[in-house]
Amino acid sequence: MHRLINRRACAVGAFGALLWPAAGAQPAKAEAQACPPLLQHTMARLQDEKPQSLCQYSGKVLLVVNTASFCGFTPQYAGLEALYARYKDQGLVVLGFPSNDFAQERGSNKDIAEFCESTFGVKFPMFTKTVVTGRDAHPFYKRLASEAGAAPRWNFFKYLIGKDAKVAGSYGSTTSPQDPRLIRQIEQLMAK
Repeated sequence: MHRLINRRACAVGAFGALLWPAAGAQPAKAEAQACPPLLQHTMARLQDEKPQSLCQYSGKVLLVVNTASFCGFTPQYAGLEALYARYKDQGLVVLGFPSNDFAQERGSNKDIAEFCESTFGVKFPMFTKTVVTGRDAHPFYKRLASEAGAAPRWNFFKYLIGKDAKVAGSYGSTTSPQDPRLIRQIEQLMAK
């Protein structure tokens, strides 16, 4: 009996290690099997640059947005935060990815985090500065563009992902977070 308990403890310890990938690592094999391919990426969180597996958002409706601090669409941060606050308990997660692809995000990750928090009270998950377009785009964004048939053409381009981790739609920068079409699609995806 004692030997059986020790084996179980070792198995639990090994499983626990699988859930916490090293910095910059891809999710561990067991986690990858449970995680949809689209979310099998580890990204650094904006506020402390600690690695976070996107697999933690499996089964949620996701609104993925490339952001910038010095853009005409920057006030959308307030709308994104309001959308997140309204629907987070129903399964919506807004994911923000600051990007300088359009030359409007020149600050450091620390500067971006302070700006988002102090100016717009952003609480939704934000990640470090990310390349979202072109040959050097992060693999997550390459996959989003491939599945949606559209890459970000400017800041605050939005991808909507269903609970099944499939891209359900994309919305241009001029679509506000309060757009009735976007909200209707979010609500439909949450109801599934």
